[in-house]
Amino acid sequence: MKDWDLRKLQILRALQETGTVTAAATALRMTPSAVSQQLSALSKQAGTPVIEAQGRGVRLTGAAHVLLRHADVVFAQLERAGAELEGYTRGEAGEVRVGAIATAITRLVVPASRLLRQDFPRITLSVRQAEAAEVYEQLAGGDVDLAVTLAVHAPSARDPRFHRVALLADPLDVALPLGHSWAARPGLRLAHLAQEPWIFGSSGPWREITLAACADAGFVPEQAHAATDWSAILAMVAADLGVALVPRMATVGERQHVAIRPLDADRPRRHVVGVVRSGSEEGPLLRRVIRVLGQVADESVESADAGGRRENVQLN
Repeated sequence: MKDWDLRKLQILRALQETGTVTAAATALRMTPSAVSQQLSALSKQAGTPVIEAQGRGVRLTGAAHVLLRHADVVFAQLERAGAELEGYTRGEAGEVRVGAIATAITRLVVPASRLLRQDFPRITLSVRQAEAAEVYEQLAGGDVDLAVTLAVHAPSARDPRFHRVALLADPLDVALPLGHSWAARPGLRLAHLAQEPWIFGSSGPWREITLAACADAGFVPEQAHAATDWSAILAMVAADLGVALVPRMATVGERQHVAIRPLDADRPRRHVVGVVRSGSEEGPLLRRVIRVLGQVADESVESADAGGRRENVQLN
């Protein structure tokens, strides 16, 4: 029976996730030569190469994929063991590190933190803002315990490394200048805005979400301006520079000189999820935090639905 070194398996998995030895070394805070040495040692232990040359880089061999398939099971089981020990030794007390997108921090994580302080004062949250895609790297690398982010960049539900929980479907509204012809008219559809100048990001999930929603409505939006910060987007809309899709979570309670219109017929949504490493969801701390986040999300959905029933909302 071989005595497998978990560290070497972690290095192999990092290579699979990042694609290059250099990137894996950066993610693991190692030198490329140290990563190469460990992979060479793993090949010797396995009795067959786990990497092979491909152009100027390397690729995983079939043997490597066999090892990784079993390693994912081992790592998940170790997370479960840690979660069980945590529950045994500490109970519902300790710190949970949360990586989250900005709007989720404001609308979900902060309210959840308040509830936890009330009912479970020994549980604390350490919050780190992150982009929707990068938070999964932080989760896989062990830098955060829980990711609260968009499903559009979530790993597959069949990915053995992660456990995913749906939190809410956030309605997408349209932000219009106050003097726009559709600012007060009933029955707004996305297709009515097909000829308008649009404001959305040059890259990232919000660009993808905007393009997908407009494609469902039968048109490709003309991007007049690029921005990702919601206050900047709303300021440009207020200045009559264009229109924009905005998540309701980003506009509730904000004061901007724009008209926020629901799209009751089109009903576009963005989906927010909570993701943890497989096995860790059984720990009492994460179980409690995820439950409270779900409670806040349910209340947020009720509030969002109430706001969406108003045919025209002016933030001023």
